[in-house]
Amino acid sequence: MRFLVFQNGKPARNVVLSGAYLFGMDMVPLRNVESIMFRNGVIECVRKSDDAAGLSLLWPVEDAGAFLLPTTRLPERDEPYILNVELARARLMQITVKREDWALFEEMDKFADLAHEAQELFIEALQHISDPPKASVLADAALKKAMLLSERLSLRYAEQYLSLRFRNRGLGKHTLGCCIEPSRLGNERYDKCVQDMFSFVTVPVNWGQIVPEKGRYDFAAFEKCIERLAGKRMAINCGPLLCFEPAKVPGWLLAQKAGFEEVREQAYEFIGKIVSRYGKYVHFWTVISGMNARNCFGFTYEQMIEMTRTACLAAKAADAKGRRIIEITHPWGEYYATEKATIPPLVYADVVIQSGISFDAFGLVLELGKNQPGMHIRDMMQISSKLDCFATVNKPLHIVTAVPGHDGTEATDCMRAGVWKKPWDPAVQAEWVEQFYKIALGRSYVSTVTYSHLVDDSEALIPTAGLIDEKMDPKKAFLTIGKFQKMILKSAAAPK
Repeated sequence: MRFLVFQNGKPARNVVLSGAYLFGMDMVPLRNVESIMFRNGVIECVRKSDDAAGLSLLWPVEDAGAFLLPTTRLPERDEPYILNVELARARLMQITVKREDWALFEEMDKFADLAHEAQELFIEALQHISDPPKASVLADAALKKAMLLSERLSLRYAEQYLSLRFRNRGLGKHTLGCCIEPSRLGNERYDKCVQDMFSFVTVPVNWGQIVPEKGRYDFAAFEKCIERLAGKRMAINCGPLLCFEPAKVPGWLLAQKAGFEEVREQAYEFIGKIVSRYGKYVHFWTVISGMNARNCFGFTYEQMIEMTRTACLAAKAADAKGRRIIEITHPWGEYYATEKATIPPLVYADVVIQSGISFDAFGLVLELGKNQPGMHIRDMMQISSKLDCFATVNKPLHIVTAVPGHDGTEATDCMRAGVWKKPWDPAVQAEWVEQFYKIALGRSYVSTVTYSHLVDDSEALIPTAGLIDEKMDPKKAFLTIGKFQKMILKSAAAPK
């Protein structure tokens, strides 16, 4: 499968392929891909099967940003496709689908001119398909209009239902949260930022640090953190209790190359001890995170589901009242293309439900803005569509999110990680946060939205993603969340 690539009507000289992958049915990434290469103005995708497939890659759109955008699924053929045209086609198709899903027929009248312009430009691009440079220019113009239209539709839909949630008082005071850094508790300005803004906090748990040796538990740092938060009228979430990436599991288990039964036994014991010890202080337990994507022990498909079951059973046995969250990371599933011992995110969610595992909610991690699988920038319609996938699950959804506050190192560079509208700065970060929170909170099944980086930190996953800077001064994004908090509290206090 080949794609001609044009930039401003001329064959492209450079194309960034960071994050690029092929996908098949239901947008599931394909594993049988040998290579995705760019050379002499052409992207060539080599794979072992000949089923229809789509290409997703980081693509700049004038005035909109640079996003990981998909084409439609296409059959293989000798003649190359025109990438610009296929990207525009896919976006216009998505707009049509979501307009019907969201029943925004009357709203489309307000954006009729923009929709008509995008469609006409795309039709004209198809009419000049035998002249690829001209077709690409017209397709670029169509995509630009389509991206603007899709963002407006996504925001309009969110605002309608967010307004309804406010009227119905469907948002409680514990809706907005943050992940705290235990080492910073005790700093007067840090504590004030947490307590003044949030009434839902997540305390991180690292199994490997708490159990440095087999049979030896060190709860000192964790206990100090819980003691500081207890009695503050905050809803406390702790976790993830289990996360199977090397830095978060006991080193001695990795060193001895423990088998599944040994790991499961130690995991059950650990969860039982921490939940029984602190259950009276903790309202939510994120019992397992990223089992769909992170699997340093190489568990099989069945073992991944069994480990999820074990985590939920251990937490329930230790504290029947605590609510258990199963957290899904990297919701677009890019990792599945290269990591064998993984499960596509929505397949994992479905199997967990079908397996009868007892739990209370799903968690969903949407941290974006870094050049690594699952973290490249997506636009608001893609985010809205992904959240819609959880509407039928019949479980509450707890979202964790963050984006950069500054354009920075290669890992968060706009050209490799993507960008929303323009290079990241505090104003762009705040605008993104405002739109994202409207979209998330506009879904009735979203219970909480937690911002994962309270303070800028060079050691953090996204160093500049904090809501406050290293001097403990609030950024614009912090104040934006404050506006939502005030609206929620005002709504909750309003008479029926």
